[in-house]
Amino acid sequence: MVKRIILLLLVLAPFQLLAQNFLTGNIYDNDNRATSIEGAAVKNLTTKAFTLSDKDGHFAISAKIGDLVSFGMAGFQTDTVYLTNLFPKNVYLRIAVNDLKTVDINGVKLSPMLNGLGNPDNKLPVKQLDYSKEKGGLRLNLGYGKWRKENLKIQELEENDRIQQEITKNFNAEAVKELLKFEGPEVKDFLSLYRPTVEQVKAEKPFNYSYYIATAYRAWIKLPVDQRKLPPLPKLKGN
Repeated sequence: MVKRIILLLLVLAPFQLLAQNFLTGNIYDNDNRATSIEGAAVKNLTTKAFTLSDKDGHFAISAKIGDLVSFGMAGFQTDTVYLTNLFPKNVYLRIAVNDLKTVDINGVKLSPMLNGLGNPDNKLPVKQLDYSKEKGGLRLNLGYGKWRKENLKIQELEENDRIQQEITKNFNAEAVKELLKFEGPEVKDFLSLYRPTVEQVKAEKPFNYSYYIATAYRAWIKLPVDQRKLPPLPKLKGN
């Protein structure tokens, strides 16, 4: 009896070891969770392994705890996961929504090649006078360059403020806990030390916060304990 148990363990051991080196699961449409997604790309960003989900949405990819795995599909938002275990996972991809920016139309110029198509009444074109060329005329574009620079600066400040709000919304203790299962007083130190800059977010559109958090965490845990938080600000000398 003992020999049979030992033999059974020897037979099952390779399969158990194999299971520990693979991540399996299924990929679904988040809006219709009964619909599996075929052909979704599954990438192990740590080892560069790659596979596609089958017709039932099932996938299997070589992985280990601590790896970064992304799930993506054309028309869907990419989801990145930091592996804290190798339990089978159900992944729900959200449909990508394109944010169309409002276009301000400041003026319209008709091509002379339209041959009157822009003038259905076939009226004679009215000659516009450029008073700025007349002697003694008032040039209305004085100061335009300065105004334009100030306007661009205001737009840049507004854009930077919007990005700062986006960073705060996506890079916080709740996001870190959900992705890494990491919580406690050290989270504040991690967030302060690795908060992404506006320039980093601008350089990558759209910015993958999940991937950034996971890679930043891997770098953070390699630091000596005394370097895992920002140094205190120097005390100001009294007058």
